[in-house]
Amino acid sequence: MSRLLLDSTVLIDALRGTPVALRVAGLRRTGTEPWVCAISVEEIWRGLRPTEESAVQRLFAGLRLAPLGVAEGVRAGTWRCDYAKRGVTLHQADCLVAAAAVGIGARLATANIEDFPMDGLYVEHWPTG
Repeated sequence: MSRLLLDSTVLIDALRGTPVALRVAGLRRTGTEPWVCAISVEEIWRGLRPTEESAVQRLFAGLRLAPLGVAEGVRAGTWRCDYAKRGVTLHQADCLVAAAAVGIGARLATANIEDFPMDGLYVEHWPTG
């Protein structure tokens, strides 16, 4: 079974009931295991409306949690440093999400592919809406 880490953009669309919701719901049937990392959990929870809490909890209950440990922190920090030397600013949260994906051998699903140019990361474009 392959692994796919879902970025916040994909999770938001899934919660809004867009066609992405059906795509996320069907991942296991296609042999893909859906994952999330704590960074995306925080981003979703931060923007949560009181009426959305139960739906968000159901969504997260169906996802595996990718660890963020020392190896992921080193990978994220290395990317930020290397890209900064080239004049490219990467955001800490994006680097940690990407490092979590690489750490579990997963592809990353996101609407914001331009935020994830990291070497060794496989990105799938899931457009919003």
